[in-house]
Amino acid sequence: MPEKTTRELVAETARDVKWICRTLSRMEEEGTCREERLRALEGWRSETVGESRRDRQIAAGAGGVVGGAVAIVLQMLGWG
Repeated sequence: MPEKTTRELVAETARDVKWICRTLSRMEEEGTCREERLRALEGWRSETVGESRRDRQIAAGAGGVVGGAVAIVLQMLGWG
C-alpha cells in the first residue's frame, strides 16, 4: 500500500474531525432528551406520591370524624 500524501492525511483528518463533532453533537442532544424525560418522570412520581399522601390524610381525617361520631352516639346510649 503506497504511503499517503500530506494532503490526503489532512483531508482524512478533517473528515474524521467532522465525524467526531457530529457524533458528539448527537450524543449531547440525546443526553438532553434523556435528562428531560427523567425530569418529567421525577415530576410525575412526585405528583403521584403527593396525591397518595393527600388521599391517606383525607382518609385519616374522615376516619377520625366517624370515630368521634360513633363515640358520641355510644355515650348517648350509655355504652361509652
